[in-house]
Amino acid sequence: MSASVITVETQENLSHKLIIQRPPLGLSLQGRIRVPGDKSISHRALMLGAMAEGETQIQGLLLGEDPRSTASCFRALGAEISELNTEFVRVKGIGLGNFSEPIDVLNAGNSGTTLRLMLGLLASHPGRFFTVTGDSSLRSRPMSRVVKPLQQMGAQIWGRVSNSLAPLAIQGQALKPIHYHSPIASAQVKSCILLAGLMTEGQTTVSEPALSRDHSERMLRAFGAELTIDPQSNSVTVTGCAQLHGQTVIVPGDISSAAFWLVAGAIVPGSDLVIENVGVNPTRTGILEALALMGADIQRENEREVAGEPVADLRVRYGGIHSCTLAGDIIPRLIDEIPILAVAAAFAQGTTIIRDAEELRVKESDRITVMAQQLNKMGAKVTELPDGMEITGGTSLVGTDVDSHTDHRIAMSLAIAALVATGTTTIHRAEAAAVSYPNFSATLAEVCR
Repeated sequence: MSASVITVETQENLSHKLIIQRPPLGLSLQGRIRVPGDKSISHRALMLGAMAEGETQIQGLLLGEDPRSTASCFRALGAEISELNTEFVRVKGIGLGNFSEPIDVLNAGNSGTTLRLMLGLLASHPGRFFTVTGDSSLRSRPMSRVVKPLQQMGAQIWGRVSNSLAPLAIQGQALKPIHYHSPIASAQVKSCILLAGLMTEGQTTVSEPALSRDHSERMLRAFGAELTIDPQSNSVTVTGCAQLHGQTVIVPGDISSAAFWLVAGAIVPGSDLVIENVGVNPTRTGILEALALMGADIQRENEREVAGEPVADLRVRYGGIHSCTLAGDIIPRLIDEIPILAVAAAFAQGTTIIRDAEELRVKESDRITVMAQQLNKMGAKVTELPDGMEITGGTSLVGTDVDSHTDHRIAMSLAIAALVATGTTTIHRAEAAAVSYPNFSATLAEVCR
């Protein structure tokens, strides 16, 4: 794509504007690409490597801002973590229960995964005191969903608004095991409690109303933890006082990042894209199921298993898509992909309904409100629901000024919508994409023809 069609402008405050000018005759997406390493797996590899005995070697780590926040926090807790890169990262662990009391506040940046999972570990370190915080966005996001079950285990945690908002102070304690029945299907809640259970004598169990992503369970087992999984009740039990041992972790491509190209290929006429080396863990493939319901032409190729995680190349070709209803058990398996699915729905025939997704309101932004507002600015027909959206497709979008609200998934979703909007679209605060996809703009320019 020529530089006149896609440009990035840096403003005085270092905020970026991504400007996409669709050619009068349109464009298509062609080629083979790789997306950044899976963010969820990258976080967990750094964390478990830091807690394990011996050395952990990580290949394919995501170089986004969120994993950098995780690495910074765990370095401050005493782990040795080499410079982050995609080729090879070495983590020298300090052993379970051996975190140092840091001299400064632990800053999780914009990463809810870092803060919520870390709380389970810090709360279970007796005799040590920790303070954690994040950026302005993270300080407004609810932490009570993990604080309350940790308090049931005996944790001492203090924070703003009845201990529900960061900054949070933690006085480590010897915790007691519980069976926690989570009211929501959340991998962050589940993982936080399981990590606390590693340091807790006895068995700690988490049950969910639906199955959430299982990267923590897979990796905990690989590092040597004793886990029991009951798929009938969506419950996981960890036996405490385990020993973790360093491993080699190969991080597959993040299906949440691949989702932008899957939707782009499905809605941009003439497109034929292959996204290589994508993780297709069954707890994460709701996006593939949703697009299949919409009639998208997506094929899995070269299916294989890498370090315990299923991987495939995904080929997507343009074809007409239609509306569907997304609700219930599928939502936890595509919660991060709903912003880009809203874009797909805007180009689908019929009315798409998304329900049971109130979790979107407490992400990096209120993704229900923001996506509805920004797509409607472009001429879409999106009605906001308390727990989702109703999107009537088939209307022509027109380029205009839109805003990411400093949310990485909003920024990239709007960029994909701009590919099929007439005229010029300017996405303000587009630098937010770097949280999970640092080279998104470059890849966009690479595949557009």
